Amino acid sequence: MEAHPMDDFCGSRFWDQNLTWYTEDPDLTTCFQQTVLVWTPCAFLWVFSLIELYYLRNSRNRNVPWSVLNITKLAIVSTLIVLTIVDLIKAISTDEAVAPVYFYTPVIKIATFAFAAGLIYLNKFYGMRTSGLMFLFWGFLVLCSIPRCRTEARAHQRRQEADSWADYHFASFFIFFAGSCLMFLLNFVIDKAPQQTKYEITDKDCPELSATFPSRLVFGWFDKLAWTGFKKPLVNDDLWNMKPEDASKEVSPLFMKYWNETLEKTYKTRKVHDVTSTASFKKQSARVDFKTIKTKKIASILPALIKAFGPTFAFGSFLKLGQDILTFASPQILRLIINFVGGEEPLWKGIFYALLLFFVAGTQTLFLAQYFNRMFFVGLRIRTALISAIYRKALIISNSARKGSTVGEIVNLMAVDAQRFMDLTTYINMLWSAPLQIALALFFLWEILGPSVLAGLAVMIILIPVNGVIANKIKTLQIKQMKNKDERVKLMNEVLSGIKVLKLYAWEPSFEQQILKIRDKEVKVLKSAAYLNAGTSFIWSCAPFLVSLVTFATYVMVDENNVLNATTAFVSLALFNILRFPLSMLPMLISNMVQTSVSVKRINKFLNQEELDPDNVTHDEKESCPLVIEDGVFSWGDDETTLRNINIKVQKNELAAIVGTVGSGKSSVLSAFLGEMDKISGRVNTIGKIAYVSQQAWIQNATLQDNILFGKPMDTKLYNKVIAACALKPDIEMLPGGDQTEIGEKGINLSGGQKQRVSLARAVYSDADIYFLDDPLSAVDSHVGKHIFEQVIGENGLLAKKTRVLVTHGITYLPNTNVIYVMKDGEISESGSYQELMEKKGAFADFLIQHLQEVNEEEEDIDEIKAQLESNVSSEELKHKFERAISKRSRSGSTSSGGNESFSRQNSDISGSQSSLRRRTPEKKIPEEAQKNKLIEQEKSETGSVKWEVYKHYLKSIGLTLSVATVFLNMIFQGFSIGSNLWLSRWSTDEAAENDTSVRDMYLGVYGAFGAGQVFTVLLSTLALYVGALSASRILHKQLLQNVLRAPLASFFDVTPLGRILNRFSKDVDTTDTDLPATLRAWSACFFGVVATLVVISISTPIFAAVIVPIGILYYAVQRFYVATSRQLKRLESVSRSPIYSHFGESIQGAQTIRAYGVQDRFIVESESRVDFNQVCYFPSIIANRWLAVRLEMVGNLIILFAALFAVLGRETMNPGLVGLSVSYALQITQTLNWLVRMTSDVETNIVAVERIKEYGETKQEAAWDLPNSNLPRDWPEQGRVEFQDFQVRYREGLELVLKGITFAVEGGEKVGIVGRTGAGKSSLTLALFRIIESAGGKIVIDGQDISKLGLHALRSRLTIIPQDPVLFSGTLRINLDPFNIHSDEDIWKALEHAHLKSFVKGLTAGINHEVSEGGENLSVGQRQLICLARALLRKTKVLILDEATAAVDLETDDLIQRTIRTEFKDCTVLTIAHRLNTIMDYDKVIILDKGQISEFAAPSELLQNKSSAFYSMAKDAGLV
Repeated sequence: MEAHPMDDFCGSRFWDQNLTWYTEDPDLTTCFQQTVLVWTPCAFLWVFSLIELYYLRNSRNRNVPWSVLNITKLAIVSTLIVLTIVDLIKAISTDEAVAPVYFYTPVIKIATFAFAAGLIYLNKFYGMRTSGLMFLFWGFLVLCSIPRCRTEARAHQRRQEADSWADYHFASFFIFFAGSCLMFLLNFVIDKAPQQTKYEITDKDCPELSATFPSRLVFGWFDKLAWTGFKKPLVNDDLWNMKPEDASKEVSPLFMKYWNETLEKTYKTRKVHDVTSTASFKKQSARVDFKTIKTKKIASILPALIKAFGPTFAFGSFLKLGQDILTFASPQILRLIINFVGGEEPLWKGIFYALLLFFVAGTQTLFLAQYFNRMFFVGLRIRTALISAIYRKALIISNSARKGSTVGEIVNLMAVDAQRFMDLTTYINMLWSAPLQIALALFFLWEILGPSVLAGLAVMIILIPVNGVIANKIKTLQIKQMKNKDERVKLMNEVLSGIKVLKLYAWEPSFEQQILKIRDKEVKVLKSAAYLNAGTSFIWSCAPFLVSLVTFATYVMVDENNVLNATTAFVSLALFNILRFPLSMLPMLISNMVQTSVSVKRINKFLNQEELDPDNVTHDEKESCPLVIEDGVFSWGDDETTLRNINIKVQKNELAAIVGTVGSGKSSVLSAFLGEMDKISGRVNTIGKIAYVSQQAWIQNATLQDNILFGKPMDTKLYNKVIAACALKPDIEMLPGGDQTEIGEKGINLSGGQKQRVSLARAVYSDADIYFLDDPLSAVDSHVGKHIFEQVIGENGLLAKKTRVLVTHGITYLPNTNVIYVMKDGEISESGSYQELMEKKGAFADFLIQHLQEVNEEEEDIDEIKAQLESNVSSEELKHKFERAISKRSRSGSTSSGGNESFSRQNSDISGSQSSLRRRTPEKKIPEEAQKNKLIEQEKSETGSVKWEVYKHYLKSIGLTLSVATVFLNMIFQGFSIGSNLWLSRWSTDEAAENDTSVRDMYLGVYGAFGAGQVFTVLLSTLALYVGALSASRILHKQLLQNVLRAPLASFFDVTPLGRILNRFSKDVDTTDTDLPATLRAWSACFFGVVATLVVISISTPIFAAVIVPIGILYYAVQRFYVATSRQLKRLESVSRSPIYSHFGESIQGAQTIRAYGVQDRFIVESESRVDFNQVCYFPSIIANRWLAVRLEMVGNLIILFAALFAVLGRETMNPGLVGLSVSYALQITQTLNWLVRMTSDVETNIVAVERIKEYGETKQEAAWDLPNSNLPRDWPEQGRVEFQDFQVRYREGLELVLKGITFAVEGGEKVGIVGRTGAGKSSLTLALFRIIESAGGKIVIDGQDISKLGLHALRSRLTIIPQDPVLFSGTLRINLDPFNIHSDEDIWKALEHAHLKSFVKGLTAGINHEVSEGGENLSVGQRQLICLARALLRKTKVLILDEATAAVDLETDDLIQRTIRTEFKDCTVLTIAHRLNTIMDYDKVIILDKGQISEFAAPSELLQNKSSAFYSMAKDAGLV
């Protein structure tokens, strides 16, 4: 054997194969032990210290305190250094000739240990509590010293006479070994927490921060949570905080920094492009149009994401590379094992191979776990960053861009599209990893099979484009599906927002049909997708088989000498199995990439929308007036200008009023000041802080106090002053929790007037310099209005020293203003003080006269106005005109005067009576106080395992035949698969097949037949499953929809937030549509795969069956722990997701207010904290997956170990074919086992969607809509006689009565007013008429029919109501008036004419097919109210209920409605819940309600004669008598 260069270096042999390999008792040479086994760990430390130093430099902490641990470590290392120095001295000073190795090795060791000591100190200094590098280094060192241990010990035993040099080395080595072992063990302990940290340390910090490296490696630190989760369902308090570096405040700024850079670059290049554009000047609109808009280049989020999160990602990719390379070691070891069984090698080699296989698999497991962990965190950070970016954008998007996307669509960007990224990050590395694995596999296969591989490869390559085509098809379907889903969710959102109106009008069936129509489109798309999916999974499950069949056939056919033996067959199979994964991942990756690219496009499009131009308004401090518009021309972002020639100057501390008719542009002027409108030309300047009260109050889902404070610190004195001034005190006293009452979504439980006053209080409290008040007094009673004007707005009010702009309809307030601007058709027709305008006899005077003839000011106001007029008006004729108007007015005096329904009415106007607030509190009376003010019940997240009921319900929805067929077909498929492999192992060991071609062909033929069977069964089983799951999803959605629409208002919709119901319709339905079928399909494949593997191993090595039981128990234990914890985490996560969306939706709706107050930052922080909280719930579930993976794969690795060991030990009785079969099956099991648990938990998680749908599908229903055999006359009610007989009603079980046995009758055609202080039960009375709340005693009879005996729709469709808030749905105007399409066009035009809308609608290009936008946003509030009137006119039933419908409307519209009702409904029974007494003075009767009982019921004139009646005192307060 030739000499090795190292031999001289050591003075002995370096490598001796006979000593190490070809022997029964293997050992390594001393030289090898002293060089390679010492130098390798040292080199490892030096090389990888670079990573360690990088981490130390970036550490955010400093200074771990000295402790026993780090002192001991340093002491041991110092000892080792001293020991090694002694070694060196001993080598130098000894007399014998010493080989160079005895000088070099100690020097290397001294340097390395000194470096290690340095690292230990640096770790302490930089606050790193555990070091992976040190752990690995010492572990490695100990491992490499073990062979020398054995050698030294044996030599010591053999030694006869003393040899001081050898004895010294023996002693020195064992001291060194003991020291290394101690160091290794000490690395299992964590250091104390650092003294300086960037983030404070809390007791709920993530345990990973205080976990040792080995614990991090196998996720041991998660054990505690897994155990907690197993013992009891987890709650939020059990979870830890975010790791600081994953929190929004770290992630968002990082991403935003790079995103802004990208934007700047893009816009720079864009500017260059725009130079070429052609500008055309349009005469009529006086604006320049650029034609380049179409070509604009869009900035993409990808570069920013890569810059921000690339490094972590790169490290993960590095781990993946290691794992990929290790994957290919297994087949090579398998080859050795098969050869070992067939050969005569010594037994230790077989055991060595088995252990090596186990070691390789174990290392792979750890690599993979860490890799996935990294990737998921990158995913989480990307999601956090994107949500934050989308939210920030939504707050500054311009109005025209905002019109292009509904709230639902923007929320979807965040809910679905940002999530997509997260799902993709884990797979994205497959882009390079898959080709790499394929290349390596082919390389090894070529070595075994030669060119025959190409045949197999050809099959694979042919299948890829086929798949590509299918993937493309699926992509187009996906986009269609997203569109349909958006549309369905949007419609659903509107239906749920307007559910009260739908119920009152009995319109549910029409909308149910509309939704189901979209749903049918959706299901059709899904069905096509299901067939395609079945196609892909069919291709991929038959691919591996086809490939092996074609390859083996080619291999044996090509050349007589090619014989299929066990090694060839099973090593090839193992390699083909490795090939399977990347090949099956590619299409999945492609489709994932496709979905994500769709999402990227959607997000890019949104993030590139144009923003509000901050230059619309300048803030030049030098300007003399705080508010200026000069020559302003403004538009709402489209072509037509809304405001023209606007010139306004408001002096400091002045009160300016803007008046004008509906739609003349009053609110737009305020928007122009706020910078909300696009400024086409002119100049706007504001100085100072702004507060804004919008026309439709925007209330947050928070406590009443939070709504008023709006993020400012509490100042009790000011707060109480504000509340008193805004007349909120009485309201707060009435609310169940005072000002701590939680206000529902969109401020559910406040009346219009209260919302308006809360909104005003918020403005006053904010203590700004400039106040924009958009008609804040319209929704409140006139007394309250007056109180607020005096206390807040007027010259002695809280805002007297502020600059105020008031848009108003109330003419009483005008004399107290400094300047008045009269708007007409988007221009200012005149302006000046009250006095000046009166002199002018212009538009303003006309405006006043028109108002005077209307029936809406109170008597005392008339006198006031009279007095004002007499003092102000000089011109005689004008005076005359006014006199006439006023006398006309007093003639209709009986109809006049503003009510003050009892004294308390001035101060408050909750529409739904006190009970309406009480009923919204859940019935659980646990902590009285806390419970009282909670309006919305906590979302139930079911605990414990998903009930078997749910699975049963789901399987029932799928249908019995399909369920059974799926299971049965899967079993047959596995049967064929096992059969084909057993057949292969027989073939590979059959001598006859080697020489006899006919036998060989027989084997080949049968092998092919087995394959055909597999292909066929898999296709059928997949189809059965997909079709079944789809039909189930359809049934579930239909049930859900039917039941939600039929749920009662009081006990369901009032206590369940919209977002939560919507979540069922979007997320959960989506899960049953797409996720569940795929998960079930994967689960069944995994489950049967595992069973098949165990069967095969047990057939080939029967002793293996003994191990199945303990391993099974271990597996089951891990799985139960995991599933219990993981499922609960998933539930917590989905519950914590809703608040993100509802806050998001709320912010988009209130964007104008948020911007006006300039509190965007606070809202961004709030949104981010909600995202963080969601991540807090999400983070442990990622770890749970890794925790599980490591443990399960170890179980799988044990199976591999035992399969290999038993094969090795039983080689006498086994043939190589069976060994090959059993080990190649075992190699697959790790993956399959892992997937099985993953899929089991996925199925459980996704089935939660079914559970949630089922829960809402089983809510209590209201009474039947239609009774099948009802004999109600067609034109009932004919007279319209309404009779209440001892009627009682409560909102929900367990609450007190709201109407306490009232009895009265209204004859047909009578007009009756209902008055009473807040909480008297007025609204309850109308709700009871429509059976929105059911009677608790007594009955209501209309024309002889007891209404509780009728179908709800029969009843509701024969009554008409004009509800308080005008609710419109997106769709045509026509659908809004007549959703069932039963009226002719001329009926509709007639109704519009009577509702005074004809001219407006005629002026629209589309006429009655004009598209109404979401919530009727593109119509003014007054117009919406008139449309509700038109609805009533179109129905024209005998009984009309008018519910304070005149609250939010200006006087004109109010007057129109009143006049129309008097003329058009003169022979109907009209019940009016009166807001102002003057509207009901000429009614036939008045009902005075007090605390749920009737206190007076008679004609107004009769009641007025009785001086002691309540009605009289009200009228007196109102100045009517």
